[in-house]
Amino acid sequence: MDLLRGQPEKRQETRRMPEVIPPSQLADPEPISKVAAPRYYTYKGDAQKLITIKPPEMPIAIFGSDHDLGMAHLAMSKVNVSAAPDVAPVVQNYYNNNGALIWVSNGAVVDKAKAAMEVLATADTVGLDPADYAVALPQGLESMDDTARQQALMKFELSLSARVLTYVQDTVRGRLDPNRISGYHDFKRKPVPLEAALDMVRSSPDVAAYLHSRDPSNPQFLALKAELKKLMADDQQQQGKPIVINLKGSLKPGASSPELPNIIEGIKAYGSDSLKTDNAMTLTNYTGSTQYTPDLVALVSAYQKERGLKADGVIGASTVRTMVGHSNAEKIEKLVVAMEQLRWLPADLGPRYVFINQPAFEAYYINDHQQQFGMKVVVGSPSHQTFFFQDMIRTVEFNPYWGVPKSIIVNEMLPKLRQDPSYLDRLGYEVSYKGKRVQSSQINWATNPDVDVRQPPSSDNALGDLKILFPNAHAIYMHDTPAKSFFKRDMRALSHGCVRLVDPRRMAAAVMSTTVDDINKQIASGQNRAVQVPQKFPVYVAYFTAWPDKDGVVRYYDDVYNRDEATRKAFVATSAARASQI
Repeated sequence: MDLLRGQPEKRQETRRMPEVIPPSQLADPEPISKVAAPRYYTYKGDAQKLITIKPPEMPIAIFGSDHDLGMAHLAMSKVNVSAAPDVAPVVQNYYNNNGALIWVSNGAVVDKAKAAMEVLATADTVGLDPADYAVALPQGLESMDDTARQQALMKFELSLSARVLTYVQDTVRGRLDPNRISGYHDFKRKPVPLEAALDMVRSSPDVAAYLHSRDPSNPQFLALKAELKKLMADDQQQQGKPIVINLKGSLKPGASSPELPNIIEGIKAYGSDSLKTDNAMTLTNYTGSTQYTPDLVALVSAYQKERGLKADGVIGASTVRTMVGHSNAEKIEKLVVAMEQLRWLPADLGPRYVFINQPAFEAYYINDHQQQFGMKVVVGSPSHQTFFFQDMIRTVEFNPYWGVPKSIIVNEMLPKLRQDPSYLDRLGYEVSYKGKRVQSSQINWATNPDVDVRQPPSSDNALGDLKILFPNAHAIYMHDTPAKSFFKRDMRALSHGCVRLVDPRRMAAAVMSTTVDDINKQIASGQNRAVQVPQKFPVYVAYFTAWPDKDGVVRYYDDVYNRDEATRKAFVATSAARASQI
């Protein structure tokens, strides 16, 4: 949120100011201790844990299955296999409690093992790395003596059990702990019942089907998976060839450009099916003319609206960027990151929710599993990033006060106040010191005092007419704003971290299950009033540079906070940790 400019307010009341607070001129200023923003971490993969199998305590029987199992456990106790910290104890407990062999029988690898290995080898189709789950079939068994053969088979048995469980855990909750990527990530990791999973693997007649059933199956993941399959099968961009548009400056209605045929090809490649259906006549009749005619202007305007751009028909760098887009390799990287991040969220996002996608600068209201509307938003600037988390929408506050965050008081207001102690008084802010209302001119700003600052409700209030709250540790919420001009920009990472809505009254009406007219009446009362929503439901304050739109078409966005890069580095660290100790 930006500090607001305003006119001094005349106050009718006078207050007795605390005498214990000296004027700021009487002391040398203390250094300003800035309130630090969250940071990005150097991700470290989990150190692998050795699976320790106890040798049989009793002499091994000479005949029967007990003999075979005893020999197997004796061989297991002599091999070294490691696994992720959550996986190793589960495998260890299973075999130490006389668990039956799953992948080996009668001195050979069974078909069930080969079926599981085929699934693990294609993990890249669901956004995972097959190298993390690779297990080599034992080779040269015929030339080994009985002891060596048994140990090779048991190492394979333990390894495949560990890799299968690692796959199950990764595909359900993701490879990474997002909270270790940065302080901007805030997630509770999903529990994965690995003991039950291993039991299902053992008893399942079709282990491949079981493993595939662990992959996410929500519509968003399936759209990302289908897009990944398409891109992996074709290393060219959509339509089989890259689209090149060398437009200098901008192309306005009525003008002409030799690049216009390439622009129309870009709309064919990246426009939605519904857009192309609505404009089928224009596209069919277009013969490659370089003249930017009214029918083409209407087509471009519809495309711009669909992509969240200003729908004025003027073709500039922002419009062109959506058509030349990202390279095929970049898109695949974005999809892999998006599939990982989607695993951090609930397997089913729910029938009703608000989804805020920060790189798209959009918020969407979904009800009964259908997107009812979307709208432009402003999110945090790169230096004041919006967090990535989920919560529950609980309250709408009308005519709100703005409680100025401590970071803004210290980092931005304090330097001004040391030059002009009456700065907040002139702008009409309310200041409290130790719970008592005071004038800002009476505070000793030479120190870093523990004060509270808030802006009363008004047309200039930083939160506008309302805010929609989902209480969280990051003090992030959706709200109105007087800075309407920001919504005209394509790049809208401009706030101090909260989410500004271009049409807050429509969103408030949706979350309150009422009408915009009712919201208008609440605001018109002028009263500061907080009203609970009739029913709490989720909000996802998300960060996806690849995400399907309401028609299931995957859209790609710029990585405004460089979070994708941090996630990819975490992938590398995780795979290195898994490989180094196996």
